[in-house]
Amino acid sequence: MFCYQCEQTAQGKACEKKGVCGKTPDVAALQDLLIYAVKGLSLYAVEGSKVGIEDEEVNTFTGEAVFSTLTNVNFDPERFAALIRKAAELRDGLKAKVAAANGNTDFPYDCAAFTPADTLDGLVAQGEPVGIAQEVEKNVDIASLRQLLTYGVKGLAAYADHARILGKTDAKVFGFMHEALAATLDDAKGVDDLVGLALRCGEVNLTAMELLDAGNTGAYGHPVPTPVPLGAKKGKAILVSGHDLKDMEEILKQTEGKDVFVYTHGEMLPTHAYPELKKHAHFHGHYGTAWQNQRKEFAEFPGAVVMTTNCLQEPQEEYKDNVFTTGLVGWPNVAHIEDKNFGPAIEKAQALPGFAEDTDKGSVTTGFGHNTVLSIADKVIEAVKSKALRHFFLVGGCDGAKPGRNYYTEFVEKVPKDCVVLTLACGKFRFFDQDLGDIGGIPRLLDIGQCNDAHSAIQIAAALAGAFDCGLNDLPLSMILSWYEQKAAVILLSLLHLGIKNIRLGPTLPAFISPAVLDVLVKNFNIMPIKTADEDLKEILG
Repeated sequence: MFCYQCEQTAQGKACEKKGVCGKTPDVAALQDLLIYAVKGLSLYAVEGSKVGIEDEEVNTFTGEAVFSTLTNVNFDPERFAALIRKAAELRDGLKAKVAAANGNTDFPYDCAAFTPADTLDGLVAQGEPVGIAQEVEKNVDIASLRQLLTYGVKGLAAYADHARILGKTDAKVFGFMHEALAATLDDAKGVDDLVGLALRCGEVNLTAMELLDAGNTGAYGHPVPTPVPLGAKKGKAILVSGHDLKDMEEILKQTEGKDVFVYTHGEMLPTHAYPELKKHAHFHGHYGTAWQNQRKEFAEFPGAVVMTTNCLQEPQEEYKDNVFTTGLVGWPNVAHIEDKNFGPAIEKAQALPGFAEDTDKGSVTTGFGHNTVLSIADKVIEAVKSKALRHFFLVGGCDGAKPGRNYYTEFVEKVPKDCVVLTLACGKFRFFDQDLGDIGGIPRLLDIGQCNDAHSAIQIAAALAGAFDCGLNDLPLSMILSWYEQKAAVILLSLLHLGIKNIRLGPTLPAFISPAVLDVLVKNFNIMPIKTADEDLKEILG
């Protein structure tokens, strides 16, 4: 096994014995084989587009298959085996369609024609030689850029799939996925070609996030500032983690009138701010913090737990029977809900003790999406012009357990009182419950939402740049980002596509970025690693 796609990869280099995330070498090999199989499928999809063939089933499958390999999504070997075989089946079907339309079907790549093994062990054996290690040994810089592009596509697939579930799709998004994955097979693609494709991935991701934003707000309304209790209500309980708003809607509907209170965990916190979701009286509050703390928090939760998307950790025996996965999420021998019938999870919640009494642990406020922030743009602009508001900091991204992430807590605590902190994604759990006060009625801590809501942050920045008649890099705005997995990678590519410079990234730089590739990013965008909170604040504010 060789995997270095997430920030917590072993020793900052690569996981070679077992994934820090919990995946086994067998699952790693199956994930590699699935990406390999999808690359083969993508070859025919690219050719199909040239002869007028657009296959919606292939597009949907590609998004789901690639998303399933994202860190902390699926760990179930049998489900990967099914996906690999489906990829080959769709590939062969698409090949026939392309051939019938006189398109090219002659490719010099084994993934265009390989036959999946009949057994799980056989698939694992097929996956072992098609992983990343072989590419790294051949050319570390080309391998680095191919992986940057691949991981960007994984993040893009996640956002595109979230949007598709809400009925929002764009064939161009899937078309780029196919183009990018096929391009990673082409030895004629050099450094400049791959850098260009990586930046295009960032551009296409903006479209995917726009689709997702339209899907979320179209179905559930624009988020509004909403205080969310951190305590519990006496009674039965079900906890919803992940990112999927459609799943949350279904759970709220299906628990209506069943004396079960619904709580959010991790990145589901912002769902409390959506008007169509918050109208449910039994949608009570938020429990716990970020995804990496789930083993302790799930063990203490007295009800059922539903994982809707990433980020799943290995369920411990003490609470394993209380956990349910859905969508693309999976763990061997953990109950999986296929059809959005959450009855089994609700029945489990009713059978478990629930909370014995009401508790008051204060509240946090979420719901500062672009619609809300831009509605007070005049107040914000005036605060900047009067020098009451000196600087904006976007402090957010993926959280994780690796040492060094306390930096983000310290940074926010030390941000001067004439500055505002924008935040999103699970990185906010390092400081989400702090009361930073306000500047003339403008809260100093604005929770924009999930990582999925990065589009909102970009819209806010663009609107401010328009108001001040300046470029994005001329705004009194600094980005202090934490990363963990591939959604963060594609958001970074989106920011680079927009030409945003001086991004501070941590707690470590990606292991898959080679020194030469890092040099390119530094020279063109001045990406820099975080230092200490004091040093970075001094450099930014003077």
